[in-house]
Amino acid sequence: MAATLFVVVVTSIAILVSWLYQSYKRNKIFGKIPGPAGLPILGNAHQLEVDGTKFYDQIMSYSEEFGRKGIFMIWLGTKPMVCLARATDVEKLLNSSKHMDKSAEYRFLHPWLGTGLLTSTGAKWRSRRKMLTPTFHFKILNDFLAVFNEQSDVMLSKLRKKAGPNSFNIFNDITLCALDIICETAMGRDVNAQSNSDSPYVNSVYKMSEMALNRMKQPWHWPDILYNLIGPGKEHDKCLRILHGFTEKVIAEKQQELLNGGPAVHENSMDSAEEDHYVGTKKKRLAFLDMLLHMSEPSLTSEEIREEVDTFMFEGHDTTAAGINWATYLIGADQSIQERLQNELDSIFGDSERYPTMEDLKDMKYLECCIKESLRLYPSVPLFGRTLTEDVVIDGFTIPKGTTGNLVVSALHRDPEYFPDPDVYDPDRFSHSNATTRHPYAYIPFSAGLRNCIGQRFALLEEKVLLSTIFRNFRVESLQKRDELRPTGELILRPENGIIVRLTPRK
Repeated sequence: MAATLFVVVVTSIAILVSWLYQSYKRNKIFGKIPGPAGLPILGNAHQLEVDGTKFYDQIMSYSEEFGRKGIFMIWLGTKPMVCLARATDVEKLLNSSKHMDKSAEYRFLHPWLGTGLLTSTGAKWRSRRKMLTPTFHFKILNDFLAVFNEQSDVMLSKLRKKAGPNSFNIFNDITLCALDIICETAMGRDVNAQSNSDSPYVNSVYKMSEMALNRMKQPWHWPDILYNLIGPGKEHDKCLRILHGFTEKVIAEKQQELLNGGPAVHENSMDSAEEDHYVGTKKKRLAFLDMLLHMSEPSLTSEEIREEVDTFMFEGHDTTAAGINWATYLIGADQSIQERLQNELDSIFGDSERYPTMEDLKDMKYLECCIKESLRLYPSVPLFGRTLTEDVVIDGFTIPKGTTGNLVVSALHRDPEYFPDPDVYDPDRFSHSNATTRHPYAYIPFSAGLRNCIGQRFALLEEKVLLSTIFRNFRVESLQKRDELRPTGELILRPENGIIVRLTPRK
């Protein structure tokens, strides 16, 4: 008995001494970096807000209070998180071929997205990136334009019924349109979200995003056993079954279609996509899933195909929908900007109600500036992380290998050194003469460097189509003050209270 007690005491002392030594080492490395005071073991985890709106305000407040030099610390339990909000510091991570791995916290997306393009690392990421890049070729995007136009037309019909003296929340109209677009372009399936918004799939997408972010912030939910016992593990698994069930069903149907002699993808399919210029008739189109199923080198398993389709759905829906909503609000809140935009659209279309072509979208220079400026103020992804794979010196601090580097995009985009009067919405910041003189890492709404967003051209084209549809047809009045929007910092930055507008038909 005495021997057992002796072993327990010695072991406990050894664990305590080891923990104190590790704490001493961590404090010696990180102790001089500014940041909010925390507690032993918990760090700052108990202080981080669960509510998305309060969490966004908190991170922006920390950036202002502690990050004036561009760097500050947050502790998630005993795990150090170095937060960066200055272009020169951000460049050290994003412009390096070393720090390519997403932070460890992305593992909480693995049950949903697996290790697809967003969450994969190392050789697998490089292989997938090389394989998937051709699927976003300009000529294939040209084929997707038909989907953008058709679904924006459905949205327009709904908005015409709501136009008039009464105000309404346009957020869902835009978001459901974006969902219809991503389902058809990703999977070749019409989910008719604009007609049936109460979809279990739609609801599960939102719930999974919220649960993943909350788990990232709460170390006591990191172990699966605790997440299932005291966290929302059952709800998480229910959403997962809905999401995977939908994707797997579509993949199986597509595979059967292929076995039954469905449409083949030939080497010249990209050229034919360009030639198939949309003229208003519905036709059979290739979806992202079709292209994945036809890839033979390297061959993909059904699970790997699901990973990439789910990733495309996740990254291509909410992010774009949020961007369009923020831009609608900001343009609708400044009538002089709106008038200038509508003059540009009128010069392109005149009185015609035709759909925009690729050439039309290229000519929407001022609209592109409006979109870029709205993404500066409200980036769709306000915060993302990388794992340091070697020691890095930032602002005189040596940050050791293995540390998570969080890039606070919302704070970076409001640096007055590069964006004077940073809270002012000014699309002319992105005129050619202004944008070319700016630090290349001062503005990163689609990340930057080797691991930038593969779908950014897709997103920009979709935003142009939907926004041009809205502002060609209506004068938009945004009825909220900026502080009433209450940005909610989940995985995607959304306005908590939606976007309340009044639409007046222009014609």
